[in-house]
Amino acid sequence: MCSRVWLVTDRRISEDYPQIRILRALKQRCAEEEVEFRAVHMDQIVLTITGGQLGLRVDQEVQTSYPHVAVIRVPTPWVQSDSDITVLRHLEKMGCRLVNRPQAILNCVNKFWTLQELAGHGVPLPDTFSYGGHENFSKMIDEAEPLGYPVVVKNTRGHRGKAVFLAQDKHHLMDISHVIRHEAPYLFQKYVKESHGKDIRVVVVGGRLIGSMLRCSTDGRMQSNCSLGGVGMLCPLSEQGRQLAVQVSNILGMDVCGIDLLMKDDGSFVVCEANANVGFIAFDRACGLDVGGIIADYTLSLLPSRLTRKMSLLSVVSSASETSSEPEVCLPASAIPEAVYAMSAGSTSSESDPELPLPDTPFNMNSISSSEIKLLTE
Repeated sequence: MCSRVWLVTDRRISEDYPQIRILRALKQRCAEEEVEFRAVHMDQIVLTITGGQLGLRVDQEVQTSYPHVAVIRVPTPWVQSDSDITVLRHLEKMGCRLVNRPQAILNCVNKFWTLQELAGHGVPLPDTFSYGGHENFSKMIDEAEPLGYPVVVKNTRGHRGKAVFLAQDKHHLMDISHVIRHEAPYLFQKYVKESHGKDIRVVVVGGRLIGSMLRCSTDGRMQSNCSLGGVGMLCPLSEQGRQLAVQVSNILGMDVCGIDLLMKDDGSFVVCEANANVGFIAFDRACGLDVGGIIADYTLSLLPSRLTRKMSLLSVVSSASETSSEPEVCLPASAIPEAVYAMSAGSTSSESDPELPLPDTPFNMNSISSSEIKLLTE
C-alpha cells in the first residue's frame, strides 16, 4: 500500500514563508521515502456522501485514494466552523491523521476559548474577563473594573498583535467604545507590567519543545510581535518554562503549536496565548532552525507504515529484554534502529539541533536593557 501525504492550505496564505518551507520539505522527504505527496487548496475540495459513504472531489475529479496524513495550514483568525472545520472533520472521519486536528485548531481560533481549555489544569493565566454577545463592549467597561488599570484589551480573533491595546483608564475605554468593531467579542485581561514589550515565543512539535525566542518591541508598544516591528533572538528557557509550554500544547491537543509566555519578575511565566497556525520566519532566523523541515519529519513519522514498523521494533526489543538473563545493557545511539530512536527522541531536522541548552541559572529576560534591545535592530 502506497503511503500518501497531503498539505492542505488556504490559497490566501499559500505563498507565505511557512507554507513554502513546509511544502518544499514535504516534497523532498516524500520523494526520498517514496511517499505520494499532493498539495491541495481548501477551495479545491468538494465533500461528498454517496451511497452512504464519505468521499472527496478535488477540482471536479473523484478521489479514489485518500491521504493517510495531512498537514493543515489554515489562517485561524478566518477559520469558519461551517466551512473550513467541516472540510477537516470530513478528512478526519475518512481516517486521515491531521496535523493539527480540527478540535485543536478550534481551541486556538478564539483567544478566550484557549484560556477556557487551559483553565483548571494548574496553568498560570492572567485574570481575564469576556462576554458572549457582540454588542456588550460598553457594559464590559464596568464589569472589568476588578482587573484594574491599565488593562489589556484584545479582540478574541485578533492575530499578529492586531486589535490589541492597553487602556490606561476607564475614560480611555469609554472614548473608543463607539469605534470598536464587533465582528468578534473582546476580552479584558490583567496587565503584566514586567513583561511590557517582551515575551517568549516557544514552538512545540509533536509534544517536543524545539526552540524558544525572546521577542522585544522596539518602539515602546506593549506588543512584541515581529510582524509589528519587534525583534527576536534565541534565548534559553528555564525547565519550568519548557515544561509549561509542553503542558499547554498537550492540553490543547496540538501537534504543531506556537506558545507565547509572559514573564514575571521572579522568573516564572504566565501563558498569554497559543497559535495553531504558527508563523516561523523570525523564529527560524533567530534560532537557526528549519521548522518546516521539522514539521515534515514529524508528519512522515505518523504514517501507518512508520508507526507499524516502530511498534514491531519496540516489541522485539521488549521481548528480548524480558527473556534475556543477561544484565541490562544500554546500547549507544548508533546501535538503535532509526525508527525506534525517532520515536523516543522526537522528530528533528537533519540541518539543525532543535534542543536548546539549559542555562546553569534561569535567564532573566527582564534584565535586558533598552540599550541592548536597540543593538538588536542596528
